[in-house]
Amino acid sequence: MCANSPRVPSPGTGGALCAEGRLSLYCFVITAALILIPSVPQILYGLVPQVWGAVLWGPVLYYALINMIIRFVLRNHDYQVAIRASFLGFTMAVSVLVICFAPTEWQQFGVYGSFMSFFHYSEFLVIAYANPRTLTLDSFMLNHSVHYGLAAAASWIEFSLEVYFLPEFKRFGHIWLAGVVLCSFGEVVRKAAIITAGRSFTHLVQNEKHSDHKLITSGIYAYCRHPSYVGWFWWSVGTQIVLLNPICICIYTLVSWLFFHDRIYVEEYSLLNFFQSDYVRYQKRVPTGLPFIRGYLLD
Repeated sequence: MCANSPRVPSPGTGGALCAEGRLSLYCFVITAALILIPSVPQILYGLVPQVWGAVLWGPVLYYALINMIIRFVLRNHDYQVAIRASFLGFTMAVSVLVICFAPTEWQQFGVYGSFMSFFHYSEFLVIAYANPRTLTLDSFMLNHSVHYGLAAAASWIEFSLEVYFLPEFKRFGHIWLAGVVLCSFGEVVRKAAIITAGRSFTHLVQNEKHSDHKLITSGIYAYCRHPSYVGWFWWSVGTQIVLLNPICICIYTLVSWLFFHDRIYVEEYSLLNFFQSDYVRYQKRVPTGLPFIRGYLLD
């Protein structure tokens, strides 16, 4: 299998949420609800506390209590799934509180946090639905790579410095709303690609063709050869537009483009070995979906 490659899922695979997926969903939703419910009256009536950061102490204490309960009730792998889903539910809820109660220049960080939380949780949930046999803790993508963590930290630092020195810039012309559109577009495209690929989707590039692998060219794959990469690319750039981080917008765009350029090149080499002339014809009809990336083309 080649990760994210266009193939038809085998009959009888995916299509129902597995036990780990259900457990993660319960933990994500319940944690988020328990964090948000006490603040519902304030949210509904627009009651903003004088010290907005004080509103976060309650959620932190609730989350600590939820962790204790999870640790008491669950063990081993179930605990590892639950604690990650609960953490993402917590960060989603806190992001909503930041949107509702933080000063204007910080509210975009809440929007960013919501997209980050949803992206990482939905990665696990959609795999749990579409291809549960490959589901692991890594499907949350929380420990994607050191470079991924450093990139996130760099964006937080840039945002914080610019809020301190140029707070009025952060909501200039509502340009950040374009980032909301890009992130939403990227999420839909990526998740549609995972569901369409079904059993054929993994987060790792594979080098061996299995007997049940078939090339597909319908659905979202009729418009681009690598829709999961297209979605991730635009989602990544969109997060920085949401934050209005001019430096990170440039860096994220360049680094993401270089990463997917190399990834697609390697992956298509395998796909050409797997499907040969069928994939050559597919390449001629359908673009990769990313700007100025052609993939591995035979002479």
